[in-house]
Amino acid sequence: MEHWNSTLGSGFMLLGILNNSGFPGLLCATISVLYMLALTSNGLLLLVITMDAWLHVPMYLLLRQLSLMDLLFTSVVTPKVIIDFLLSENTVSFGGCALQMFLALTVGGAEDLLLAFMAYDRYVAICHPLNYMVLMRPRVYWLMMATPWVLASLNALFHTPYTMHFPFCRSRKINHLLCEIPPLLKLACEDASRYELMLYVTGVTFLIPPLVAILASYTLILLTVLHMPSNEGRQKALVTCSSHLTVVGMFYGAATFMYVLPSSLHSPKQDNIISVFYTMVTPALNPLIYSLRNKEVMGALRRVLQKYML
Repeated sequence: MEHWNSTLGSGFMLLGILNNSGFPGLLCATISVLYMLALTSNGLLLLVITMDAWLHVPMYLLLRQLSLMDLLFTSVVTPKVIIDFLLSENTVSFGGCALQMFLALTVGGAEDLLLAFMAYDRYVAICHPLNYMVLMRPRVYWLMMATPWVLASLNALFHTPYTMHFPFCRSRKINHLLCEIPPLLKLACEDASRYELMLYVTGVTFLIPPLVAILASYTLILLTVLHMPSNEGRQKALVTCSSHLTVVGMFYGAATFMYVLPSSLHSPKQDNIISVFYTMVTPALNPLIYSLRNKEVMGALRRVLQKYML
């Protein structure tokens, strides 16, 4: 099979989900609405937490980081999908593909680790409230802020050049929504089985320990909540934790399917649906899940609007 020159002058064709849809126009409109919702809701949450001093506590500052990551994650993918459909153009340069892969791996990996830190924050707040300010002192908080970005960036710096170094076959068609490692490896002309095993190990390392930490944290939280004497305190804790677990379930379910399940269990249609879910649907829903059921966030939103609307 012939190889093609994978230099900066070469490129790929992203077939995505719209090309295989029976109603591409309707699907594009839906994706556009989801993107506008993600921009508006995450941007508003970022603004409210930044402007309202009452929310300058670790829980909401970590939530601000989550909104930033969701905003970046969906912006790495969605605008190109919409523009490509409107212009009937679905090509991406070799360098553009590598950049998109690097950014998606960085932001996605950082969000994966951040969700574990958010679970730990809730565990400390509910199970050890008297020691909260000690266990979540500024140095610890800043470490929790920086660690996801650093580790995810290092992971992306390894996987992006290694994936792009493979020689690719004459067919440049990536049957996927974005430049992501599993579908791109299907175009490799060399045997990538060892690298796929390495990718599996990395996926397990990045996903399973944080997920175990999250489940352990919420198990301990649930046991503590059940012994709370106050119904109001119990209800508030359950509402907060159920919101977190909803986000965790959506994100980790999609990421596990993409990076932990063997490639033999993947199909282009399934991969595209999963990609839409964690690059478009989840970023749009996360701020709504966290804010609509949170009295502090809604109260801060009213205060910010009253301050700057009057």
